[in-house]
Parts: sequence; structure tokens; C-alpha cells
Amino acid sequence: MRITLRSIATALPLALALAAPVPAEAQTYPNRAVKMIVPFGAGGPADLYARALAKYLSDETKQPFVIENRPGAGAVIGTDAVAKSPADGYTLLVMSNTHTTNESLIPNKPYDLMRDFVPVAPINYSDLLMVVHPSVEAKTVAEFVALAKKDAGKLNYASSGPGTPYHMAGELFKAMSKTDIVHIPHKASGDARNSVLSGNVQMMLDAVTTMTELATGGKVRAVATTGLTRNPLTPDLPTVAETIPGYEATIWLGVMAPKDTPKEVVAYLNAAIKKVVNAQEVKDTWQKQGAVPMAMTPPEFDAYMRKDIDKWAEVVKVSGAKVQ
Repeated sequence: MRITLRSIATALPLALALAAPVPAEAQTYPNRAVKMIVPFGAGGPADLYARALAKYLSDETKQPFVIENRPGAGAVIGTDAVAKSPADGYTLLVMSNTHTTNESLIPNKPYDLMRDFVPVAPINYSDLLMVVHPSVEAKTVAEFVALAKKDAGKLNYASSGPGTPYHMAGELFKAMSKTDIVHIPHKASGDARNSVLSGNVQMMLDAVTTMTELATGGKVRAVATTGLTRNPLTPDLPTVAETIPGYEATIWLGVMAPKDTPKEVVAYLNAAIKKVVNAQEVKDTWQKQGAVPMAMTPPEFDAYMRKDIDKWAEVVKVSGAKVQ
């Protein structure tokens, strides 16, 4: 059944009901195509789950939700495009913890995340998979650390760009293992993945949702996962934390809108996205892929992001990570 603003309004606090009249545009939202800008390349988790979400939202609202990839500059290019878009709910940002990291890693951006956007809803999160090219001698985290210390500055790790979860997972690994591994940024996660598959780069920390199949097929060697507990997709594979206590790195995805987007539109989108991620079909499908659905209210998601900004600011400070 299609979610309506009327049904959402009945669940909102009394204060909202007593607020100013709902703008005419918000009353009929959405009545045309909604653009969802993904500031990352095609084939990565953000792109894949944005497309899955867009399909369900299109079915739910009977209006097309269209994905547009605008990668580059560590997600800054596509994100800035959304920041400069009309605040009417028809241009949305599909974001990740790349954005919360960039608040400290790239301080001179043309936008401020929590000033120029409003949180709409989270989508899901997943662990990362630490993999190496089969030519690398190390088969465990301990062996990789020993190799990295023996050949300081000679081993590389790939990421899809500065500030991405793959980059920061690598920097956190370097800091906690006290190793010198060179960061090789790429424009998109697919490019980074291909560099590891070809052997041009030795290691990558990639989402389990996109790398597990390649590891199972022998294209790369899986070394560990990055959650605090073992991942259900790879129960026999240890976590990095089993060798480096306290290590944890995940990738999470969410949706934001330009500031001043009507609260009624934000509430509508939050309810629609929450309905998607809570659907049993979606939960079952994502579980098989290693992704865990997330559901929060806009204020809860706001608090979650602010906490994540603080977390990664500390990692940036401790690791000395810089934009290359």
C-alpha cells in the first residue's frame, strides 16, 4: 500500500500538527521523478543498494526514483551538487561514512554536512573484508603485519578515494598495527578492486557485500573481516580484532536532503525508506549479501552521524591521514 502524508501526519507529534500549513508541493509529494545522486562510482555498495532502494521506492510511490552516479574528489563533487539543488525533495544524496570522515579529513569543502543537509534515513551497514592478491605471501593478519614491517613502505593498499571507509579502514589498520603501508586512492571502488585483482596493489579492505564472491572464487585471498565479531558470511574467517584488539571498521549508507527541505517531505521519505528496510524480503536478501538493515528517525540519524563525525575525527588525528 502506498504511504500517504496523511497517514504519516497522524503519527507525528502534536507540535507538528500545530505548525504552519503544509506547502502545496509537500502535500502531493512525490508527483514527479526523484533524483538520487550517488557520489561514488558504479558497482560499489552505495551504488548497488541505492539502486535496490530506488526500485522499492518507485514501486511504493508510483513515481520513478532515478540513480545518478557523480563520483570524484572523495565524494565531494556529487555531494556539492546536491547541496546546491532545490530543497524540494526531488534531489537526494545517497551517502556513507565517507561523508562523516570527510568533515575532518577535508575541512575546506564547499559545503558542511550537518549545516547544508538534513538527515533523512539510514539504509544499511556491513563489515569489510581484508583481502590480498594471491601473490602476497601472508595468509593471516599477523603474517601480513610481519611482512609490512619487514618491507616498510613497499606494500600498498587500495581505496576508492580519500575519506572512504576503505581508506579510513586502511589508515586505522596502519595506526593500530604500527605499519607503513602506502595508500593508493582510486576514483571508484571498482577501479580499486581491479587494481588488487591484477596484482598492481597488494591489499584492500572492501565491503563483504562486493568482495566475498571474488574471494570465494580465488581471485583474491581473504585474510579477515573487520567487525568486532565474525561475519555470518565467513564464519571460519577471523576478525582483524582477533589479532589487533579493538580494531573495527564498517561501511554504512544513508540518505540526506538539502537543508530547508520541508519537514513533511523528510518524514514521508523516512517512513517510506523505513518500510523498505523493514520488509522481510529485503532483510532476507541483504542478510545473504552480508548487509544489515538500519532504521532510525531523522533526529536519531542526525545524532548517529554526529557521533560518527567525532569518531573519525579522532582516527584522522591519530593516524595522521591526509588527502593525497
